[in-house]
Amino acid sequence: MDALMSRLEALLADNSIFTLQTLGYYGEGLVTTVQLVFLSLVIGLVLAVPLAIGRGSRQRWISLPIFLYCYVFRGTPLLIQLYLIYYGVVFVEGIQDTWLWVLLEKPFVPALAAFTLNTAAYTTEIFRGAIKATPRGEIEAARAYGMTQRLMLRRIVLPSAFRRALPAYGNEVIFMLHASAIASVVTIMDLTGAARFVYARFYAPFDAFLFVAAIYLCLTFAILYFFRYLEKRLLAHLSTQGAPTRARHARGLMRKGGIKGAS
Repeated sequence: MDALMSRLEALLADNSIFTLQTLGYYGEGLVTTVQLVFLSLVIGLVLAVPLAIGRGSRQRWISLPIFLYCYVFRGTPLLIQLYLIYYGVVFVEGIQDTWLWVLLEKPFVPALAAFTLNTAAYTTEIFRGAIKATPRGEIEAARAYGMTQRLMLRRIVLPSAFRRALPAYGNEVIFMLHASAIASVVTIMDLTGAARFVYARFYAPFDAFLFVAAIYLCLTFAILYFFRYLEKRLLAHLSTQGAPTRARHARGLMRKGGIKGAS
């Protein structure tokens, strides 16, 4: 290990930008970015599933507040939401005297709250559309088996909706990864924050931000291929169901062609 570190130091000896110290900053920024994006997506997904169910409710007192929440957070920039939560929480009367201030005074927690509320709003609409697109035949079959509404949601509607929502939700994950770059404006040392620090120290914006862009690109491709793999595994039954229909259609065309050729 010592020999490897000495070789790496020798390789970076003539480079003032990519030193062991700056690579440490980039590594810390990568960990912070992954933590922020992962936690916001997980919490947002947990919030979005019941919100999507409530969004489709016929009871206005349930669906209307959820609609307004989604409308506000989807209709305003994420940066403004981050500013409002990060700076606005200070003006809440008495909050500095509570235990919440221990968490909220750290920039990571307000940023996590802003990212979570934003992605929950978008994910709610994604799953609402997926739930609404559930084939009527599946619902009628579940009712014919005597399933209750809750059991039908758990066994039929939600699993089917998750599969249909995968492509759109994959785009949401990539969007949140790219949007995490604005977290550095509230002094979070994420990937972009690390690049800004290196730029301020060495006055080399091109090298610093190009390196971070390459990291974002690698993360984006990793997420993209991961969701493509999930789609192939979870949506494979759709292609296999369509194969017999296509085969029968092709055989029918061949028969028609043979009859015409014989005449």
